[in-house]
Amino acid sequence: MAQSVLTDMHLATMAPNGAPYGLVRDAALAIDGQEIAWAGRAADLPANYTGWPAEALDGRLVTPALIDCHTHLVFGGNRAREFELRLEGASYEEIARAGGGIVSTVKATRDASEDDLLKSALTRLDALIVEGVATVEVKSGYGLDRDTELKMLRVARRFADERPVRIKTSFLGAHAVPPDYDGRADAYIDEVAIPALRAAHEAGPVDAVDGFCEGIAFTPEQIARVFDAATALGLPLKLHAEQLSNLGGAALVARYGGLSADHLEYLGAPGIAAMKKAGTVAVLLPGAFYTLRESQVPPVEALRAAGVPIAVATDCNPGSSPLASLLLAMNMACTLFRLTPEEALAGATRQAARALGLADCGVIAAGMRADLAVWDVAHPAELAYWIGFNPLNRRYFGGRHGRHDL
Repeated sequence: MAQSVLTDMHLATMAPNGAPYGLVRDAALAIDGQEIAWAGRAADLPANYTGWPAEALDGRLVTPALIDCHTHLVFGGNRAREFELRLEGASYEEIARAGGGIVSTVKATRDASEDDLLKSALTRLDALIVEGVATVEVKSGYGLDRDTELKMLRVARRFADERPVRIKTSFLGAHAVPPDYDGRADAYIDEVAIPALRAAHEAGPVDAVDGFCEGIAFTPEQIARVFDAATALGLPLKLHAEQLSNLGGAALVARYGGLSADHLEYLGAPGIAAMKKAGTVAVLLPGAFYTLRESQVPPVEALRAAGVPIAVATDCNPGSSPLASLLLAMNMACTLFRLTPEEALAGATRQAARALGLADCGVIAAGMRADLAVWDVAHPAELAYWIGFNPLNRRYFGGRHGRHDL
């Protein structure tokens, strides 16, 4: 296995060690194969690493590679026309109830071939990779039938064959009620969503199960039936919750010990308490808030006070968040939701890993994966400060690096 030592750099380890950003100045880092063997002050580098091949990084900043823990990268078509309609005054709910929104993407996704879906999705994946992202969660949910849901998951798993990236898949069959089940959401859950979940689990890796608990989607009782089926299969849970109203979705997923509750603009105190007790991560999605021109912000101060871990993600999707920049999502989380730059970076590294149930990435420490991002910045706050500027110098994925790895 390849061994190397990185020197002449500063480390934002993102480890919760009391120092802001877990910052280590004048640092060194030893890589053994795909893992970090040692990290710390260069002056403390153990003698057994001094003979390894070394590379000086000219004083650059090194962080854990970024993690986008909530995306919908695989879909057919786009919804630029709906973007225009929203600007003309139509609401997200009005567009959805008129047959637009998710339903329009469902038709385009059903009609697209697997290869076509892969080709279009790779352009979005590449945009994330060149910003230092090494791990991406990808959801199904634009099929709403067995075959298309499985097709989407197959495409997502092919990403790891096409690019140096780690993919985690989430089954999102309970995303919307398709037109052929209009007014029959219960039947859709029992006849399509749950059987498709079982088929997806049998056909290949499904890393988690998600749902959309909202007035334009599914009730907590309907989501609970999906969660019961997922739990029986041993699959962890996530949930789109409290985006447009407060139906108690966050408390529901927390009650099942879920990994995360995502969106959370209308989250209340009972949901926060339930998430704290369960260790459920709050995933903030400022791209959707921005695109939909919402005014109700997530209760960040209450989440912070309760000690609920906060992650940040792009929610990259064709309708409510056509955002393919995790760096911009970090900036938005600061400017729109008032996260600190340190919280935003933790939200795209350490807390994002937690939201995916991953314990081997998201911080720089011995034994962790050598997934690293090297930046042309002097201080980690710059990563959330810049708008529309990508300071990535190179990215390491499993100990191997290239400028942009494409």
